Amino acid sequence: MTLLPDRRAALKARHREAILQAARDLIEERGEFSVDELAARADVARRTVFNHFASLDEIRLSVCEEALSVIIDRFLAEIANTPMGDGSRAAMFDELESAARGTDLAGAIVRLHRILGEPEEDDPKAAALTQTAFARVTGRLRSEVARRHPAADALDTALLVDSLMSGIVVIAEHWLVTTGPRLDEQARDDWDALLGRLVHSVRSGYLPDH
Repeated sequence: MTLLPDRRAALKARHREAILQAARDLIEERGEFSVDELAARADVARRTVFNHFASLDEIRLSVCEEALSVIIDRFLAEIANTPMGDGSRAAMFDELESAARGTDLAGAIVRLHRILGEPEEDDPKAAALTQTAFARVTGRLRSEVARRHPAADALDTALLVDSLMSGIVVIAEHWLVTTGPRLDEQARDDWDALLGRLVHSVRSGYLPDH
């Protein structure tokens, strides 16, 4: 029997979600897993996993994107609750800074670290996956800032958002190395200090003082 197109699509969607949920569960339980373990947990054939994802890294990247999307949703909600300025670069950055400070970025970084695992020495894979995940969701942030400030120069908007987001990746890597994937009070204080340094660097390097 041949499945109708909508039933095939529904089955494909169920399989994809089952694979991602199995990946989430295995990550929470022990971090590392094989394709066979993933297929068994998702109750699908091994080939079904590869019908949806090219590799285990792609699966981890998808889980990363989900985690980041939740944070970006909160980030955008924070921006929506921030009064709009005059549309200048400084005003737009004030909104981004307020949203960054009001969102649990430290929690998101720890979550990503758990998903990607502890990188091996001289292995840039985890960092590359983190940067790719951030790059895929940065567009949403650009679009929201542009929507709020339609008269702003598009390049200015892109530069501001990308400077902040790429800086967050850099300080996240530093924070994980120097503090560790913790969320106690001291770790959060360390994160806030690094975020403050990032904000100061971007503001002094790219924005006028007034």
